[in-house]
Amino acid sequence: MKKDKANRTGLLDRFLALVERIGNALPHPATLFALFAAIVVLLSWVFNSLEIAVAHPGTGETVRVINLLSVAGLHRILTEMIHNFTGFAPLGTVLVAMLGIGVAEGSGLLGTVLRVMVLKAPKRLLTFVIVMAGILSNTASEVGYVLLVPLSAVIFLAVGRHPIAGLAAAFAGVSGGYSANLLLGTIDPLLAGLSEEAARIIEPAYQVNPACNYYFMAVSTFLIALVGTFVTERIVVPRLGRYKGDAEAEEIRSLTGEEKRGLLFALFVTVFLSLVVLVGLIPSRGFLRDSETYSILHSPFLDGIVAFIFIGAALAGIAYGIGAGSIRSDSDVVKGMGKSMESLGTYMVLVFFAAQFVAYFKWTNLGLVFAIEGAELLKASGLGPIPLMVCFILLSAMINLSMGSASAKWAIMAPVFIPMFMLLGYAPELVQAAYRVGDSVTNIISPMMSYFALIVAFVERYQPRAGIGTVVATMLPYTFAFLIVWIILLVIWLLFGLPVGPGAPLFLE
Repeated sequence: MKKDKANRTGLLDRFLALVERIGNALPHPATLFALFAAIVVLLSWVFNSLEIAVAHPGTGETVRVINLLSVAGLHRILTEMIHNFTGFAPLGTVLVAMLGIGVAEGSGLLGTVLRVMVLKAPKRLLTFVIVMAGILSNTASEVGYVLLVPLSAVIFLAVGRHPIAGLAAAFAGVSGGYSANLLLGTIDPLLAGLSEEAARIIEPAYQVNPACNYYFMAVSTFLIALVGTFVTERIVVPRLGRYKGDAEAEEIRSLTGEEKRGLLFALFVTVFLSLVVLVGLIPSRGFLRDSETYSILHSPFLDGIVAFIFIGAALAGIAYGIGAGSIRSDSDVVKGMGKSMESLGTYMVLVFFAAQFVAYFKWTNLGLVFAIEGAELLKASGLGPIPLMVCFILLSAMINLSMGSASAKWAIMAPVFIPMFMLLGYAPELVQAAYRVGDSVTNIISPMMSYFALIVAFVERYQPRAGIGTVVATMLPYTFAFLIVWIILLVIWLLFGLPVGPGAPLFLE
């Protein structure tokens, strides 16, 4: 029995080592996009020389591949390079949202809110609150990884439970539940922008709302929190047993008077802003509704949701900082914004090359050709919407094992799969929701995930001989459980024909 277990462990370790070597051998995502852009240019010449053409299923027009490896193509590449970058839909939305999030994080508001959620939780609900806090922390970028995950291990140890179980519960919420949330975060406008760019390959005026997956993800928040709690209590805790390590329980610092006052100030501001939004939306002619149709779906509120994220996070952060004493002048506010921008340096480099790749893909008509041919292949397969979406979720989950960045993967996949599914009648918002499910569930077992090494380091504090295999073995039950229940939820969504978000139907008319 012991020999069989050792063999299984050895196979797992060898498999993970292989995945890690392959992943580490890949170039940086920015380099990948530069290579993909060059490949698109080369393919445009090859396909144009072969005179490959398809009939557009909507208009009946003949779609031919445009050669960029020509004088005219070179001129377009040179003259539109800057516009490709500055006009890339996700860039501005992410930068604006992160300015507000930076103030809230820099003032200490986000970290304090997470501590309150965990410290005030009844012991019976502790695991559920930790998983839920992990999911909600995704609104604030990396704060869940660097604050909540180690804090949860400390809390579990303080109440006499295995610290790695607390760490696993938090990690499951932060990373495995990455796409679920009750609040919109920076990932929502980022993915929506990429989806919009891809959808415009088929329909040039198509718009994808940053809140397009909100209904589905809001329901997913509670589902993932419950499933994460069940896996922790019924599988992870029994497997880990009693903690016998050398780490001693630390005293968990309660909130200071200044922090409590800061939270009170932030609460007043948040309530005031919420009332302003309600007054603008609830009346039939509210000032935040569309000025002509008075609709909420295509209102300044939803179209400007990123601006609301910026204003709300910034004002709440400033209010907290004034109350807690962490903000003493306007310079502190600007420093918080600047720090959030510093963390986006690599992202902006990646966006520059991703923008060129997406633009070339659109100019050459390769995206349209691949989409039409792929759609015909899928149509011939006879698969209905449920099998197709399930297969797409599984594909996204597999790709996520070797490429950790959600935005980098979607920048590659969206220009191919969104047009393909649009030609079959599926809305881009539904395809994006399916992608987000697959992208989330394997985060916690992927060594390519950017914070995976940090999690291994946290685990080693309590189990010195732990490694990648230890983390993967602990988190694997969460991956399977999340994958199964999330697929079931999406199937139910499809069967009932529910919109995945405001103004986001499942199928195109």
